[in-house]
Amino acid sequence: MTKKKTQGLVVGDVGYDSLSVDDKYLIRRALNKGATRRDVMGMLMGAGVTIAAAGSIVTAASDAIAMTPKRGGKLRFAWDLHGPSDTLDPVLFTSSIDYGRGRLTYNNLCRLAEDLTAGPELAESFEANADATEWTFKLRKDVEWHDGSKFSADDVIYSMNRHLGEKSTSKAKVLVGDIKEWVKDDAHTVRAVLSAPNAEIPIILGTFHFKILKNGTTDFSLPVGTGPYKLGEFKPGVRSVHTRNDNYWNEGRPYIDEIEVFAITDGVARVNALISGDIQMMGNCDPKAVPQVEAADGVEVFAVPSGAYMDIIARMDTAPGNNPDFIEGLKYLQRRDRVLKVVQKGIGDIGNDHPIGPAYGAAYCKEQEIRAYDPDKAKHHLKKSGITSAKLDVAEVGPGLTDICLMLQRECAKVGFELQINKVPNDGYWGAVWLKTPMHVSSWNMRPSANIMMTLAYKSDAPWNESAWKSERFDSLLAGARAELDPKKRYEMNCEMQKLISAGAGTLVSTHRAYVDAKASNVKGFPRVPIAAFGGMEWPEWIWIDS
Repeated sequence: MTKKKTQGLVVGDVGYDSLSVDDKYLIRRALNKGATRRDVMGMLMGAGVTIAAAGSIVTAASDAIAMTPKRGGKLRFAWDLHGPSDTLDPVLFTSSIDYGRGRLTYNNLCRLAEDLTAGPELAESFEANADATEWTFKLRKDVEWHDGSKFSADDVIYSMNRHLGEKSTSKAKVLVGDIKEWVKDDAHTVRAVLSAPNAEIPIILGTFHFKILKNGTTDFSLPVGTGPYKLGEFKPGVRSVHTRNDNYWNEGRPYIDEIEVFAITDGVARVNALISGDIQMMGNCDPKAVPQVEAADGVEVFAVPSGAYMDIIARMDTAPGNNPDFIEGLKYLQRRDRVLKVVQKGIGDIGNDHPIGPAYGAAYCKEQEIRAYDPDKAKHHLKKSGITSAKLDVAEVGPGLTDICLMLQRECAKVGFELQINKVPNDGYWGAVWLKTPMHVSSWNMRPSANIMMTLAYKSDAPWNESAWKSERFDSLLAGARAELDPKKRYEMNCEMQKLISAGAGTLVSTHRAYVDAKASNVKGFPRVPIAAFGGMEWPEWIWIDS
């Protein structure tokens, strides 16, 4: 389907339900401000929509006006883990609870839409030069920080420079490694000057770590932002409290008076808290609990298809993961089909020991053969490794992850290998265990492009290269794919990278999963951006309570 853009809308021959949250809002706002049915139909038809489709969209929009967002109310959101490493410093964000708090407090230069394209946020427009080695961002002039001071280019330069240079502590600096410098042209214009072409810069700047801070910010105990909510309280590992920013730059938003964010690490307790009304949003609903939520009054499941995944990691810079036969043996013991059917209740896709699944569309290497379950090959490689036992640290950092590890343990036992499962607490996991012990587990959100995902998780110098796998060929392909405009060549490069990871890295990826969360039925307006829980953690600006 071909899509065209007009008057801020990106539409095609689609129904109202398939439009993005932004497009629905623009259509409803036009009708609310007095535009006639004919006016809005004309706008849609000018964008290439058929008469029938335009009529359907306008009718649905008119019906939706009766459900216009209401202001007011309080909401409690419980995530599945937290700890002392919780932070409001965007360069250090690690977990989804950080991402949610960041979206409440700050803004990015660009915003990701539901189709993972980049649109304007604090930058009202952006464009590249002919070879995508320079990007210019025109900034909004009507934005204020929570303390009343004016937003300007100095804030952007300061925020972006925190990701550059060898001394940067940014978890995502690898994504902007080809940015040589940020230049201020005037008070509301900045430029990113690159060392190599990169067509994905706006998409990268729409991701979690690239929030814009006030110039000079170093104290993150109660930072100010430009975001939809002001920070009232923040205690890492305990909770945060956010109140509506009534001077928010984006007209009419947000809607809720106060939002409290914390964690309930026990999955059963989290579901019970939702059903009882103690919370209104819960992240990471175990697929096994879906029938319980669906049977209860006043609550519902909120699911978004995605390329997210959970993995088992063997660090290749220490024993036992520094033995390739040990890793190969474990990969042949994965019951991928059973994980999808039994653990995930069929919600997701089969994985192949790399991070790119079918949800990544044209970047997914569809002709790559899935590594089959083969206990004979597993036994051969494990015997060749000379290793007879190993310890795996496990926390339930993703729904069903413990069950996946126990399934692998049983398969190991069948071929005479002892895999010891060491259960560790969810609280503080990302700071105390992840990237530190020889074998452990992880859970990844989908990223807006395959290149971004593979860069974050597998580039040789990436801070989040979980298994410490290094490949010069892979790194070269990553850089080349960012600059490659020929879709066929780019697909071939993506395929080769996925095959290299699957064959060489110390990560076991059996499946990809959808995001399955749950909420009170009267909480409305969630977007469906598929890169994190609750629509990419984009919910703070959009949701409202139908009281």
